Amino acid sequence: MPVCALIQNLNTEPIATDMNWLIAKYLLTAAVVVAVSEAAKRSDKLGGLIAALPLVTFLALIWLHVEKQSQTKIANHAWYTFWYVLPTLPMFLAFPVLLPRLGFWLTMLACAALTIVCFGLFALLVRQFGIELLP
Repeated sequence: MPVCALIQNLNTEPIATDMNWLIAKYLLTAAVVVAVSEAAKRSDKLGGLIAALPLVTFLALIWLHVEKQSQTKIANHAWYTFWYVLPTLPMFLAFPVLLPRLGFWLTMLACAALTIVCFGLFALLVRQFGIELLP
C-alpha cells in the first residue's frame, strides 16, 4: 500500500496494529539517512546541510501526530530533542581534527566517548536550571 494511501486511511484503520504503517515508517526514515549519505558523496557542503536539518526529528513529530499522540507528548519530544542535540555539537568539531590522527574507527570511538562525557556534564549543568535530562 503506498504511503499516501496509508496516511489517507488514518481515520479508518488502527495505526498501532497496522504492519504496513510500521514498514512505511521504517522505509521513509531509512530513505532520509540514505539521501544524506548520497548527497554527501556528491557535495560535502550539501551533505552537511541536509544532515544538519532536523529531518529525522520532523519525521518523528509527524509519526507522533499521525498516531494521535497528545500535543504534550509531541511538544516534549521537541523540547528534549533540543537539549539532547546541544552536547553532541563538540563531536562535529573534534571529528575532523581526530580523523587524520586516529583513523576512522578510533575517531568514531573517541567521538562517541566525547559525546557521552559532554552529555553527562551538560545534564549536570542544566539540572541547576530545573531541566532534568537524565532519568
